Amino acid sequence: MTTATTQPPAVDPDLLTERAWTDTEQANAVLVADFVQTLMNDHDLDAVRDRFGGHSYTQHNRTMTDGLDGVLEAVARTVKRFPEFSYDVRMIVADADLVTITSHVTMKAAHRGDDRKGLNITDTWRVAGGRLVEHWDSVEPIDRSMRLIALVTGGRFRNTNGVF
Repeated sequence: MTTATTQPPAVDPDLLTERAWTDTEQANAVLVADFVQTLMNDHDLDAVRDRFGGHSYTQHNRTMTDGLDGVLEAVARTVKRFPEFSYDVRMIVADADLVTITSHVTMKAAHRGDDRKGLNITDTWRVAGGRLVEHWDSVEPIDRSMRLIALVTGGRFRNTNGVF
């Protein structure tokens, strides 16, 4: 267990990308890292809308409405309840038009670096033409409070896209 920090983690693609990736895979990984940093750590919803919006975005997380606005609404709700919410990205994998990240997500600054708290989340995006166009995720609550929140908030479908 590492010590907690009050600063949100920084998603540094230089530390997480692979030299063997193609130029497109590298660019896609940097795009996803920028999106995650801006949305999940900086909580700058306007910047996300301006830089990543304006096109079709298929959401496969059934608890969010479809499109980028669904993601922004979900993150706004989360940040309102947990203003210190953050993603500590541990790995990025790029393969053709897909980019996957694995992250340790915490709701409180005091829990950052404590792998007994928060959530493990794996997110995958499909990138087309330099734009994020599709998203899937898998969420694993770690501690009892996150399991309870997942139980209470889960189960309501807000889109019809299905898992795949």
